[in-house]
Amino acid sequence: MYRTCFLISTVAWVWLSTTEAFAPNSRLQGFGVVSNGHHDGSSSSSSALHVLPPMIIGPMIKKMREKDAEKRMPMADPNEAKAEAPGLRVGTGAWKWPAVWPYEESFFMPSGQADALAQKRNMDSMQSLLSGGMPSVPDVDEATKEADESKFKSLEYWEQQSKNNADFELDPDAAAKLTQHYEFYLRDGMSILELGAGKNSYLGSIKPSRHVGVAATLSEMEDNPSLTERMVVDLNNVVPERDIDSDELRKLATEPFDAIIMNNVIAFLTGPREVYRSAWYLLKPGGSMFVSFPSASATKDIYTDAQTNIWRQYNDDQHMWIAGSFFEFSAGDGWQNLKGFDISPDSAKDMDVGGNPLMKAFKQGKDNNMFVVQATKAAQQDSISEEDPEQSIKSLTWMLTVLESRDKQLVVPRLARIYESTADRPEVREAIERNIEHLPEIYSALIKMDQFAFTFSMQAQMAADLVADPDFCASEEQMLAMKEGLGLRKPSEAFWLPVGQNTAQMTIQDKISLLAYIVPRFGSGNPEQEEALQAFVTGLKPTYAVIRSKCPDLSEPDIQLLGTELLASEVLTVGRSSRKEFALWLDSLSDQRIRQMLAARKSMADQAAEALTEYKQNKEAQVAARTEYKKIMDEQIATARNERSLYFNPRTRKLEVFKNPNAEKEKNKNPLQKLLSRD
Repeated sequence: MYRTCFLISTVAWVWLSTTEAFAPNSRLQGFGVVSNGHHDGSSSSSSALHVLPPMIIGPMIKKMREKDAEKRMPMADPNEAKAEAPGLRVGTGAWKWPAVWPYEESFFMPSGQADALAQKRNMDSMQSLLSGGMPSVPDVDEATKEADESKFKSLEYWEQQSKNNADFELDPDAAAKLTQHYEFYLRDGMSILELGAGKNSYLGSIKPSRHVGVAATLSEMEDNPSLTERMVVDLNNVVPERDIDSDELRKLATEPFDAIIMNNVIAFLTGPREVYRSAWYLLKPGGSMFVSFPSASATKDIYTDAQTNIWRQYNDDQHMWIAGSFFEFSAGDGWQNLKGFDISPDSAKDMDVGGNPLMKAFKQGKDNNMFVVQATKAAQQDSISEEDPEQSIKSLTWMLTVLESRDKQLVVPRLARIYESTADRPEVREAIERNIEHLPEIYSALIKMDQFAFTFSMQAQMAADLVADPDFCASEEQMLAMKEGLGLRKPSEAFWLPVGQNTAQMTIQDKISLLAYIVPRFGSGNPEQEEALQAFVTGLKPTYAVIRSKCPDLSEPDIQLLGTELLASEVLTVGRSSRKEFALWLDSLSDQRIRQMLAARKSMADQAAEALTEYKQNKEAQVAARTEYKKIMDEQIATARNERSLYFNPRTRKLEVFKNPNAEKEKNKNPLQKLLSRD
């Protein structure tokens, strides 16, 4: 089950509606055409427009046009646009995402399934009312059976559509634009995987070395001459949060692809995050995934039962950002260079006129708008780099399930700081590298603490402490101990119940540190460690009593903090001190020494917080420096382009002479043309 926050549908709506690209189209409220009769083309028309002086109408229309033009301005840097295919609308730096997956499960329910489920519930309620009873709330088993009965069967649906000769081909103008887009980025000899393949791949003259088609029906793919291999796979049959549930598809990862294309498929995906994750696994590092889709109005009456609720409820501009969000929430930074293109042909309708009746009256066109959202797979590091451990650790978390982007942003810097500060402790560094893969198991328990006063930062700190412990391995015994310690399971009377009772006065931060230290001691199979755990729990009250007798003015929270710290470091660690040795040592401590140790322990939290803040500030400074360097390089490239000089072409990896076509046109103009162009 996906992690969601409270009022999830509200979160998704707020994100979509407040994103700049999703701002509602401007409308003149109350302004329209009111006619008392039929317009006959004569000057005696009774249209309300005629009562408004031209001097008022003119500025209003001009203002409307300016607003529409402003909305159509690409959210991309001009220099970035020059290096990309035509139609760049949303550039790499323009995307903004919520901290967590913003969609609820019902958003991706096929409309046919949603309608059938609603109809059945309405019928049940009506029958109950007619029989004189109140509508009953179905129990869990009935609800599950009801959902299974109404579940949309993708393979059966598409097979039936194929038998009925139902077909959807892109408008010729839109298809030509999509082909031009592919020809800009794809080359002969590339290996291409097509998810949701049909009769046409729109590759034009491109000749792939290998072109594998994956779709719900074989008959559609048999008519596609570009495909070299074909396989039937239900893209909606997924393992939640992992990938498409197909071993045949997973085997393709042994020979990853240069590119993956997905044409007019996204509207029908009930598990888009898993499909994108599969695509990431099946791509080569540096390979790109292209997700194309036509205007919603072009497909509103086609395959309606298969279209998901979210695709039917939002507009084209929002679709672009929704398609982009699937990249973000499938692999995060594992996808790079995310871009959105509006490649609509000249014959297409203006997508920005919205519901304005006046603008709609003036704007004509076809429902053949076309869009592409694409990204490139980043190279994932196999180990943690000494030069930049944070980036390495971040890359190792790209494909981890359960963790939201927010969780990764909190836990990665903590792990990186621990890694950098333990150069003299190789066992800790090895533990971090080994245990990162266990973060999903840890967070599967921690996310249940969201409803308590257990902040996301606290969850991240506990997760980082566990991962960095050399004895932690996420065994069943350790995970059970963590859940009992967190109160998610009934605590054992022999250990966790007395520990909870005897640490009740400690702060939650100190309890987290203690819990993260105790959990890895479970499940070792070492009799001495088991004995140490019992010595710890039975030694709590005697230790508190000794500290209290030596320093009677100490508060109970301080006594519990110091007592658990001393027991954990000396008794709980095998080979340090026996129970008898610890008792003798504790009895020998002076009150001054006890106060010094307490002060040192309390300062640890402050020092750790300061170190983490300093670490983050240094990282922000490094990012700012890289951003400034990129800005300078971009300015130099722009200058080179404008002044016909040398520039580095990333495609050819050579220095080339750049000739500005606009400058050449200006140079070749005669004096009269130059004068007119200035006017």
